[in-house]
Amino acid sequence: MKTIGLIGGMSWESTASYYQQLNQTIKQRLGGLHSAKVILVSVDFAEIESLQHKGDWQKTAEILADAARSLQAAGADFFLICTNTMHKVADYVTTSVSIPLLHIADATGEQLTTDKITTIGLLGTKFTMEQDFYKQRIIKHYGIDVIVPSDEEQNVIHSIIYKELCLGKVSKSSRIAYLDIIENLVKKGAQGVILGCTEIGLLIEKHHTHTPLYDTTSIHTLAAVKEALK
Repeated sequence: MKTIGLIGGMSWESTASYYQQLNQTIKQRLGGLHSAKVILVSVDFAEIESLQHKGDWQKTAEILADAARSLQAAGADFFLICTNTMHKVADYVTTSVSIPLLHIADATGEQLTTDKITTIGLLGTKFTMEQDFYKQRIIKHYGIDVIVPSDEEQNVIHSIIYKELCLGKVSKSSRIAYLDIIENLVKKGAQGVILGCTEIGLLIEKHHTHTPLYDTTSIHTLAAVKEALK
């Protein structure tokens, strides 16, 4: 079994889901007392969040690059960045180490391709929904059209992520707001919706809607297990 490196803490709420799902899946695949070989470097999200909203992405890249170097030094065979938004600086981080990054958008794009999805909705932080680093990768590499919510809806999604989900708060009113936005994406032609922020899976689960959901935390951890067991 290969050792999985995790850059986590963005937020720790979703990183806990990563750790749990990695171990649950390894146990399912191998049985007995098996668990995942994991090395975790967890950053201070308050520092990252402040830099994000100041637009100082270079500094965030340097923080994550330091974390990746720590993972490599500790013996990780490959690594994951346990957040969608911070894949904005993935190229910088990967050039800092020799071990490969398992990119969250690639894992998602491959699953969408397997499911023959041609048009997908995307929920996430405003950074992820507005900018091209994530959605353009799916469009370019996998030939899938990506639909995002309206500006007003993006503000709602972004606010709930940072003010509630990253703090571990899950409310019924926020779930209803997200489900309404998902329905609007379906009306625009989305065949499913990417939960493109690793915290959204804390709020929206498959049983909440008939729309196919692509939870990036689950997709990413399954891809990591597959790579670890090669």
